[in-house]
Amino acid sequence: MEIRSDSFADGERMDERLALGKHADVGHFTFSDNRNPHLAWSGAPARTKSFVLICHDPDVPSVGDDVNQEGKTVPVDLPRVDFFHWVLVDVPAGTSEIAEGSHADGVTVGGKTPGAAAVGVQGVNDYTSWFAGNPDMGGDYGGYDGPGPPWNDLRLHHYVFTIYALDVESVGLSGSFTGGDARVAIEGHVLGQAAITGSYAINPDV
Repeated sequence: MEIRSDSFADGERMDERLALGKHADVGHFTFSDNRNPHLAWSGAPARTKSFVLICHDPDVPSVGDDVNQEGKTVPVDLPRVDFFHWVLVDVPAGTSEIAEGSHADGVTVGGKTPGAAAVGVQGVNDYTSWFAGNPDMGGDYGGYDGPGPPWNDLRLHHYVFTIYALDVESVGLSGSFTGGDARVAIEGHVLGQAAITGSYAINPDV
């Protein structure tokens, strides 16, 4: 299988229009355009009955003590964990493309409701847990919400968009399911897969 994007080149930096946040001269951070990127794929196995799309960032700090703290930085060598930005399941087998901005176009404070999307069924991304307890931002963040790495992180973040071809029409997930739930649900059903990676940083020194 192959996957490509008209919104960014594989291995290159993503434009800030695809991000949830961008650099600001005052306060370091401001919301950006938060548009989901264009994606197109081909070469799925003949027995494909549906697709699953997962976007994750493997460069998120495992400890948040210094994240976005004035006068501090997040060191490059701090251990990192996965952060899911988009979980889309039950995409019909006849689908081979997702248009830019079709699943997200702008930041929705408090999140978006998971469930039926332009194509497929969307779960929640990890901004749901990140903003939990924040009275201004808390809620279920369904669908795509783009890069928003710490503004004081010294590591360049990478965003891996993986398309999976499955041998089932549905993975049986609904409600506020997560990227971890989707990874478990597709086990034993993957016929093929392909990935494309973009990078992004808010820290202007990275």
